[in-house]
Amino acid sequence: MPESKRRKRETRYVPEQSKGERKVARIGSPSWLPPTMVACFVIGLTYIVVFYIAGSSIPVMNSIGGSLNALVNVGIGFGFIIVGFILSTKWK
Repeated sequence: MPESKRRKRETRYVPEQSKGERKVARIGSPSWLPPTMVACFVIGLTYIVVFYIAGSSIPVMNSIGGSLNALVNVGIGFGFIIVGFILSTKWK
C-alpha cells in the first residue's frame, strides 16, 4: 500500500507587538471613592438626625417641601445614604 505524503507545517502569521508603552489595567477603586462614599453616609445620617432634633427651628429645613416637609427632608437624607450605597458597590 502506498504511503501518504506528510504535509509541511505552515507557519502562521503572528503580528509583531509594538515595543511602545503598554497600558496597565488598574485594579481597585479610584482614590476619591472611599472618602466620597463615607461623606455621603455621614451627610445623610446627619441631615436626618438634625431634622428630627431641630428641624422646626432651622429655616431652610422648615421651608422645604411645604405640606410634605417631613417626607421631603427624610427623602433628602436617605438620598445621600443611597448614593453612598451605590458608591460602595464600586469599591474594590
